[in-house]
Amino acid sequence: MEILWQRSRITTALSETVLLRETAWVILSAGMRETVVRSKFPAICDSFLNWRSAADIAGSAESCFQAAMQHFGSELKIKAICTVAATVTQKGFDRIIDEVHADPLAALQQFPFIGPITCFHLAKNLGVPVAKPDRHLSRLAECCGYSDNQTFCSTIAQFTGDPIDVVDIVLWRFATISAADYLGFALMARRLALVNGTQKHLGQILSYFRQRECEDCD
Repeated sequence: MEILWQRSRITTALSETVLLRETAWVILSAGMRETVVRSKFPAICDSFLNWRSAADIAGSAESCFQAAMQHFGSELKIKAICTVAATVTQKGFDRIIDEVHADPLAALQQFPFIGPITCFHLAKNLGVPVAKPDRHLSRLAECCGYSDNQTFCSTIAQFTGDPIDVVDIVLWRFATISAADYLGFALMARRLALVNGTQKHLGQILSYFRQRECEDCD
């Protein structure tokens, strides 16, 4: 399901609802386990009027804030979501999207809690073809002889035909649900990619991760 969801992310078809929802998700996720945020997010969506428009949320900011605080204890993060709605209302959604299309990583950092690291997470969730600088991906990249996640995921994408953001989510999900197994496989992947002196085996790596992800999520 996550792979299909990631494939459906297209920045040219980005709506105001999606921008608000995904920005809120990344704000809440900062320093939090994904499972915790996922369990609370439906109630947060209800508290923020299911992201129907930034203007509606900004116009009901206090009631949205109070409702959300019943489900998520970080006042700073809930206020940050209100600020996002106010910013989109003030600048206008069309202008925000023009900025995102022109320079997504820079544009997204205008929102609170979205910095030089978290902007990659939000950009990926909005359909920008980037990989997150995530510790799980960093470990895999290092084991396979790569110094950065972007190059690692980009190389795999070139061989498999998958978008970079899809490669990212497959590797990340596998690492989080099969931590013991993925480290062992990463060592094997490094031998394939480095000892054999070729990168062609990286496509096999993603195929393996994708297969295991499907097995673990069944």
